[in-house]
Amino acid sequence: MTAKVELRGVKKRFGPKVVLDGVDLTIAQGESLVVIGGSGTGKSVMIKCVLGILKPDAGQIFVDGKEVTRLSGRARDAMLRKFGMLFQGAALFDSLSVWENVAFGLIQGRGMAKAKARDIAIEKLAKVGLGPEVANLSPSELSGGMQKRVGLARAIAADPEIIFFDEPTTGLDPIMADVINDLIIATVKDVGATTLSITHDMVSARKIAGRIAMLYRGKIIWEGPTAQIDTSGNAYVDQFIHGRAEGPIKMEVRR
Repeated sequence: MTAKVELRGVKKRFGPKVVLDGVDLTIAQGESLVVIGGSGTGKSVMIKCVLGILKPDAGQIFVDGKEVTRLSGRARDAMLRKFGMLFQGAALFDSLSVWENVAFGLIQGRGMAKAKARDIAIEKLAKVGLGPEVANLSPSELSGGMQKRVGLARAIAADPEIIFFDEPTTGLDPIMADVINDLIIATVKDVGATTLSITHDMVSARKIAGRIAMLYRGKIIWEGPTAQIDTSGNAYVDQFIHGRAEGPIKMEVRR
């Protein structure tokens, strides 16, 4: 069966710094994969390579069996329509109302009429537990947790086939983080999407993942079902999931 998303030997460097050093990763149709790893390990760079925001130096990336790293113009636009994205920190436009944020891709990317796009935005906001009274507010009037919900509504606005979640619970208190995790599970089930999440929050990873992979020094060093993460037998994984200072992973202190 063709993988929904597949990375083969993907490499990316910025000057002398090697960020991705031959990443191999397969995400099956309908799967919820979480990639864990410390800050600055290249998780976001990996997502940006799949979306074509960054161009890999080497390797191949496939979406539905089609190589996508060299796509441009309409072919790239068509490929990107398969994706929804929840950015770190929600990344809402302050100059737009809540509903305009949710409908942004529908209006700008697909040329949908504003009235129809607003109806869809209201419907998606309801799916993440926000009523129509929120629609005309400005993002600055919302709490961090509510902004994250709006970001999630925007991610699912066009019923994407694949959703990327970039640090979905960063900056939230534990209770709100759990609410967002539950919402992610429910909305993903609702739209039947394939998902890739990147996080260093192990509570979130355990809850939303069917499978977990760990990225370290530009490579996937372990992957397996979520239930096996505690018995991985990998010293790096073990240190990371228990948050221990001592172990093979040394924190790099930049001067």
